[in-house]
Amino acid sequence: MKYVTKADGSLQPFDRGKVRRTLRNMGLGAEDADRIAAEIEEAVPDGVKTAAVFRMIRTRASAVRPAVAHRTNLRRALALIRPKPDFEEFVRVLLREHGYQVETGCVLAGRCGEHEVDAIAQKDGVTTFVEVKHHRSYHRMTGLDEGRIARAIVEDLQEGFRSGRCTVAIDNALIVCNTKLSEHAKRYATCRGIGHIGWDYPEEQNLKAMIQETQSYPVTIVAGVNPSIATRLATGGFLTAKQVAYGDATAISRAAGIPLREVLLIAGRARAILEP
Repeated sequence: MKYVTKADGSLQPFDRGKVRRTLRNMGLGAEDADRIAAEIEEAVPDGVKTAAVFRMIRTRASAVRPAVAHRTNLRRALALIRPKPDFEEFVRVLLREHGYQVETGCVLAGRCGEHEVDAIAQKDGVTTFVEVKHHRSYHRMTGLDEGRIARAIVEDLQEGFRSGRCTVAIDNALIVCNTKLSEHAKRYATCRGIGHIGWDYPEEQNLKAMIQETQSYPVTIVAGVNPSIATRLATGGFLTAKQVAYGDATAISRAAGIPLREVLLIAGRARAILEP
């Protein structure tokens, strides 16, 4: 059995299935994904770094599907987004794509104090206050503190509603972050009934899966869209690759203050990423 070296220096078994899923997410067909995953497993040395494996994946996938060359790693693309207000708004857009009714952040009065929340989301009769956390380093863990704070806010808002100070009946909290969660954070959230959406948690409804399911990729998924361009696009109201790919290029150029030729270049690359 071969092992790969993760960014934190730990070892884990080489997972051909994970390589295959990455290739499929890049838009490759099942046959090509199976073949390339097997070739990579055969070619890599024992103890290879995960970054080297991803470079091999990208190189071999690009030979089959040239659009892969226009695509940035999704975790990196999320890290490139400006935390406030852009990542917060991106999360609101993503939740709407998944059937939530979402209100922009506001200040709610609890029994003991006021709380600025990033969003209020409603689905299936449940009203949730949403707390968004963004880390520039996507290797950083989201820890216990966010859950403990969210628990305290829920209690204060619920008491505030019962006392008549809060006009919104909050049922629970949801923390959305662009990184993995610590095991302590997962245990506490489960015990306290706090929702968490992290990079790969929970298994079915995590951030990566939610983005891929609806193709709600941030515009930074497009190679060449640096943080400065992403900020201009977000200020103009264009946070996702879909919005730029299928929007009015002239209107986007005016709203974001970006030359039309650059918008057309980004839009073309975005379409190549999104379309099979």
